[in-house]
Amino acid sequence: MSFTKLGLSKPILKAIQEQGYSKPTPIQKQAIPIILSKKDVLAGAQTGTGKTAGFTLPILELLGEHAGSKGKRPVRVLILTPTRELATQVHESIKEYGKYLPYTSAVIFGGVGINPQIGNLRRGVDIVVATPGRLLDHIGRRTINLSRVEFLVLDEADRMLDMGFIHDIKKILALLPKKRQSLLFSATFSNDIKKLADNLLNSPKLIEVARRNTASELVEQLVHPVDKAKKRALLSHLIKKENWKQVLVFTRTKHGANKLSGQLEKDGISSAAIHGNKSQGARTRALADFKAGSVRVLVATDIAARGIDIDQLPYVVNFELPNISEDYIHRIGRTGRAGSEGIAVSLVCVDELQYLKDIEKLIKSKIPSKVVEGFEPDPTIKPEPVKKKGNSRNRKRARSPQKDNKPTTSRSPRSRGRNNKI
Repeated sequence: MSFTKLGLSKPILKAIQEQGYSKPTPIQKQAIPIILSKKDVLAGAQTGTGKTAGFTLPILELLGEHAGSKGKRPVRVLILTPTRELATQVHESIKEYGKYLPYTSAVIFGGVGINPQIGNLRRGVDIVVATPGRLLDHIGRRTINLSRVEFLVLDEADRMLDMGFIHDIKKILALLPKKRQSLLFSATFSNDIKKLADNLLNSPKLIEVARRNTASELVEQLVHPVDKAKKRALLSHLIKKENWKQVLVFTRTKHGANKLSGQLEKDGISSAAIHGNKSQGARTRALADFKAGSVRVLVATDIAARGIDIDQLPYVVNFELPNISEDYIHRIGRTGRAGSEGIAVSLVCVDELQYLKDIEKLIKSKIPSKVVEGFEPDPTIKPEPVKKKGNSRNRKRARSPQKDNKPTTSRSPRSRGRNNKI
């Protein structure tokens, strides 16, 4: 099937063609006709499946007759994302696919000045892509009116719940018209996601393009057992021996990302780190350098890596396994995108064996393991106690504090103490 058979108009088809796409991905093939029929959608789609176009294309089509009207435009589309990077990615897709249409859009997130965003909103926009914290800032300042929203999208809803945004989302939903079309996209389906969908969606159509809570079948997964003290040396060895040119490496903490990036530089491997303590400009530059190939290794924390969209990223390395099993799926979903194959390597020390067991239980598969010669684990080293994991409602307790922005002034006392700002 080609895009021409999905009911999209010529201006959108022209923009799609200029982006080099001719056939829709499975999620696009299923989602676009359903959304065009004005049904609510609950979609299970991992990163790299083309889900962003799966909802932006039909929404652009449905905006229709009033988009070109004169005067101040009301916000008709609200797209909520968990991170700045993902918000930027979605906004870029809207601009690319809507370049021949008379729509205006704005992206809203923290970490940057609020005044330019206020200026855009006052001029009027059809589409707003936002992170919850900064959107609540605008709501508190009365610089945005959501009373005429016709389309709501929650993108990567599981990540938003993981980051503690549920109270913010409820505040935002209370300001939206009851009559609207709502779309929820999530890589994993927890009980909390199901509960959110029950409250948000009206008789939704369920779309799934992969088995629930599974890793992409295009990603080859491998574990290298290694002592904690030898992980950095093993990573440098693999990058040099295997001649890896573009590697995304995950650490659990921001300090760990900075430290590892500096160590790789000393090993003669160009590297940059991105995390919540980096300015938005620094994060944007690091990602641009990584995409351009001038930086060989990008070291990232889980939250900062959301929204990294590279079609042919070949390698993802878990320098440290995540303490939340679902995060493993999100991490390795950075590779194996857009039909390309990828490799996900995990460097696992004795302390992380319980994390590994939890991940294998979640994905219902044993990950192949291979010891690298010269980096054999010392069998006499005993594991340190594994910290108790947070459940799906309290995952932020298991994470290091995030400091992306100051707390929003519109938060309730109950939510203000949480590290859930973005």
